[in-house]
Amino acid sequence: MKIHDEAFFKTVRDFLTVYLPKQRCYSANTVNSYKTALNLFVDFMIAEKQIPLHKISFAHLKAEIIFDWLDWLQDKRKCSSSTRNQRLMALKSFAKYAGAMDIAQMSLYVELGKVPIQKTAKTIVEHLTEDALKALLAQPNPKRRTDARNRFFMIFMYDTAARCQEVLDLRLKDFELNRKSPYVYLHGKGNKTRTVPLMAKTVEHYKAYLDKFHPAEFRNNDNFVFYTTIHGNSGQMSPDNVEKFIKLYGEKAKSVCTDIPDRIHPHQIRHTRAIHLYRGGMPLALLSEFLGHATISTTQVYAYADTEMKRKALLKISPQGNEPLDASEKAIWENNDELMRKLYGLS
Repeated sequence: MKIHDEAFFKTVRDFLTVYLPKQRCYSANTVNSYKTALNLFVDFMIAEKQIPLHKISFAHLKAEIIFDWLDWLQDKRKCSSSTRNQRLMALKSFAKYAGAMDIAQMSLYVELGKVPIQKTAKTIVEHLTEDALKALLAQPNPKRRTDARNRFFMIFMYDTAARCQEVLDLRLKDFELNRKSPYVYLHGKGNKTRTVPLMAKTVEHYKAYLDKFHPAEFRNNDNFVFYTTIHGNSGQMSPDNVEKFIKLYGEKAKSVCTDIPDRIHPHQIRHTRAIHLYRGGMPLALLSEFLGHATISTTQVYAYADTEMKRKALLKISPQGNEPLDASEKAIWENNDELMRKLYGLS
């Protein structure tokens, strides 16, 4: 069986094994995301276009085919708009790389440029109120070994606003405590490492945790901070384990605090810290660095969320709600053209 366009598959191989991991230094997770997008395109061509694998070529990277592929992702694969856009950007990156390697393929990137990303609705980030956070942290029983571990996990995640996987990847050597201002190294997306300061209270919790889970006589700096032991073998704790215990504590907390949402998950703790820091006056640029975001535009969602929450709160306490003003009442924008422009987005 002869491959119809060998250059296509060689370019795919070099893109995934050389360009992304070695030249762009992308993490294994990021490379896998690009690989998934390309595999989905291949699956689509085989299943929907009846094109055998060995006959797929650069010629199939046409706008009309890509539009069909994106619709297939949403209709058949049930992908969200954001996932659809992510897959499209991966394919565009591949087309750009192919053009850079062979000028004859530069038209591919131009062709894919005709395919726009799909507009996605802004969503309010899910976070916990202060009362809900206190209720959640009050659920573990610190006298029980597993609960003590889980409670510190949540405390640490809140203090550092770390992603769940960043916390799970922590090793003892990542902590710097013997300094005036203690901090921890967090290893985030794209193999990027950032330093995050630790609150004095969190350091106290950490030292107590070490005494219980990493006794000095057995302490190894390469050990994972959070681990599970199964049949006598210790290993890195899994994200599923974290989701499970946070969901359990959330269900218990809901019986004592109505602010607890119906669905609770680890990332809400990160969102909660970010919202609290923004409300506390931390500039978006600094918050973006603290959270390990690649661009400040990603952090902008917290500013939007805070503004939207204030708007909803005002509507909730307003006696008029969305009803028209009484004729006897004076509109707040009366005789104030500038305010009216702001209210309607004109300035």
